[in-house]
Amino acid sequence: MAVKDVVRHHWPTITISLTAAVIAGAAIVMLLGMPPQVIVMATGPEGGAYYELGRRYQAELAHANVTVRLVPTAGSQENLALLRNSRSGVNVALMQGGTIGTPNSSELESLGTVFYEPLWVFHRREIQGEGFDFLRGRKVSIGPDGSGTRALALEVLKRSGLVEQVGELLPLPLQAAAEKLLAGDIDVMFVVASWESPVVQQLLADERIALSSYPRADAFVALYPFLHKVVMPRGVRDLARDQPPTDVVLVAAKASLVVRGDLHPAIDNLLLQAAGQIHSGSSVFHRANEFPAPEATEVPLSNEAVRFYKSGPPFLHNYLPFWMAVLIGKLVILLIPILGVLYPMTRLLPRLYDWAQRSKVFGLYGELRLLDDEIRNARASGRDTGEMIERLNQLERHANHLRMPAAYASMPYLLRNHIELVREGLKRRADQAAE
Repeated sequence: MAVKDVVRHHWPTITISLTAAVIAGAAIVMLLGMPPQVIVMATGPEGGAYYELGRRYQAELAHANVTVRLVPTAGSQENLALLRNSRSGVNVALMQGGTIGTPNSSELESLGTVFYEPLWVFHRREIQGEGFDFLRGRKVSIGPDGSGTRALALEVLKRSGLVEQVGELLPLPLQAAAEKLLAGDIDVMFVVASWESPVVQQLLADERIALSSYPRADAFVALYPFLHKVVMPRGVRDLARDQPPTDVVLVAAKASLVVRGDLHPAIDNLLLQAAGQIHSGSSVFHRANEFPAPEATEVPLSNEAVRFYKSGPPFLHNYLPFWMAVLIGKLVILLIPILGVLYPMTRLLPRLYDWAQRSKVFGLYGELRLLDDEIRNARASGRDTGEMIERLNQLERHANHLRMPAAYASMPYLLRNHIELVREGLKRRADQAAE
């Protein structure tokens, strides 16, 4: 009974307290849902193109006070394994097209493609042959285990029927393979890398090294949807020396920026903005602003990426620092339902309050009305008026104990006056009955 009395007499305070508690709880949940301050990016071997790009992402995200920790790897296949392993801590990685294959990894999402990566086939210039026939009996570097170069090179060799005819397949890292090729210790070197790769530029510039063209590039593109035909134009490396002396046809995969599906959407947006800064320039194989591109060959685009490519970064991110924009965005999301509840409450609460205060008195008026009717019928029924007097006294005691705000202070006084009027009527009827 005490609890009911507390609720009845203090319900406005209780309502306001509960509302404040709900708002505070929502604010705590909002703060707990803020983006992480540190993310982990799987790259490639230290000194390689992926690793250097990772350092550029590291610098871009540092402007937003987000730390990117780089994890050197053997290449795309190891990056994929780390991304799929939730315990590795890796959130994001650059991935070579064709690495993931099918079925798609439901735990991964793409932020789009970011640049072309041709499969370069360098060999010693004195080696001659049609197509890839010069590979027969040769020492060929196809990249280390876990690298995208190895996976794609083996696929090309298998499709060409040359795996068993190559003299020796060597799992050499990029820099080591280039050094051995220049020294004449190996004959051929496969490498998946962008045009800007220092090793690619070093080999293209060396007169002892030749670059093989793909005479059946269209067939490879038809057989492998993730591959694209690209052309290195004659003289693009050195116009004065006419290097290369002819157009070179290559097949290329597109590198993608891949994230785990549980990465915070705000970090997705931050990575997409960084990708625009890093990859939007022109190159030999693509025009300016061609990348990043909303393409998803093996992993679906994230919802944030779809919105980003359609509408650009969230509105607040154009005008405010990253963390402030995220916080205000969450506050807006929090305030919309709160205002949706508070606005009608501000209109309803005063009415409820008025009804609650008046109901304290109206309930006693109802009892007084019933008692007055009984008094009027008491003579006819012959009932004892002593009981009625006691009930009137009890009503008066309740009226005396009413605690009403100043705006309603007159109501208990009126009630007591009406109780007194009924008491006088009861006395008159008692006197008449005595006569």
